[in-house]
Amino acid sequence: MVPVIDMHCDTIALIKNCEVRGENKRKGILTETPKFFAVTEEELENGLSLRKNAHHLDAERLKAAGYFCQCLGLCASKRAADMARVTPMEYFRMLCDKCDEEVADCSDILRPVTTAAEMEKNFKDGYVNVMKTIEDSFALGGKLENLEEAYRRGVRMASLTWNYENDVAFGHHLTETGLEIDNVNGLKPAGFEFIKAMEEMGMILDISHLNDAGTRDAFSTLKPSTPVIATHSNARAVCRAARNLPDDLLKKLADRGGVTGINFCHSFLNDKYIDGPENLSLVSDMIEHIRYMKNLVGIDAIGLGSDFDGVTSTLEVNGCGEMQKIAQAMDKAGFTDEEIEKVYYKNVLRVFKEVLG
Repeated sequence: MVPVIDMHCDTIALIKNCEVRGENKRKGILTETPKFFAVTEEELENGLSLRKNAHHLDAERLKAAGYFCQCLGLCASKRAADMARVTPMEYFRMLCDKCDEEVADCSDILRPVTTAAEMEKNFKDGYVNVMKTIEDSFALGGKLENLEEAYRRGVRMASLTWNYENDVAFGHHLTETGLEIDNVNGLKPAGFEFIKAMEEMGMILDISHLNDAGTRDAFSTLKPSTPVIATHSNARAVCRAARNLPDDLLKKLADRGGVTGINFCHSFLNDKYIDGPENLSLVSDMIEHIRYMKNLVGIDAIGLGSDFDGVTSTLEVNGCGEMQKIAQAMDKAGFTDEEIEKVYYKNVLRVFKEVLG
């Protein structure tokens, strides 16, 4: 069994979303149901647990599947904050509290970490590591003191945007038919301040969801030796989705020792699922992205970023318990054991060691 580092999931956001919607329902308040956070009436009534649930990811399956580290994405969107009737920063704090609570309840399985050294010790001792990350810095409002608070709360990797413009940067243009590539709008002044502060404090920049212009700004601003991660983005040359990385940005990412994580979402894997009715997420398509990126920039720039509990795909890798399917397919496709280990955990661990210590 190959150890796993998965750079992105939305499980904590799902658990908190379910809790807030359940509370609102009991108060007679109607709230919108995001399609990617669908839950049952029983779950709305009783809540969801990180230890064990019927969704993509839980602690028991992480342990059984040999996980080294699971990054837990915290996304405090305006919609989520409005649903909870709090400010976005207050909702971010609520997500942090919920994450701490759920991880503590699984202390026999999980260990929260902020350094690679902690990860290696915990894994050796039989625990699965979990690390807080931010998906979309919208809640931070462009304020460095909020970024510093996130660091104190254990966040060690953060993206600047989701699919919308915020105080620091732009995502790709969200239209009625999907995302359109944005090569024009770069980082905002607060965005430049953010990435410099992140570099100084030892927080990894995640460029997934950041538009092309902003990503180029980031690469030209950070030190050439500072590795950057795209937690859940594939190759745009293989699948035209705007959220995937074009060849020139993959090369720039690799040149500075960064890593991009294979995203399991069907519309980031194969062009035929972008506009069509099917939503199949197939391992064979993942292999095509891995093979393409290996040939373009080398195996050292590839990792895993499932986006579990944040995708509506029909998944061949149906949850964290089935993560070894990709290793088996890579082996059949001719990848060496060392290459498989690099994609599964060694490449990301290298970046964690370099930035987090």
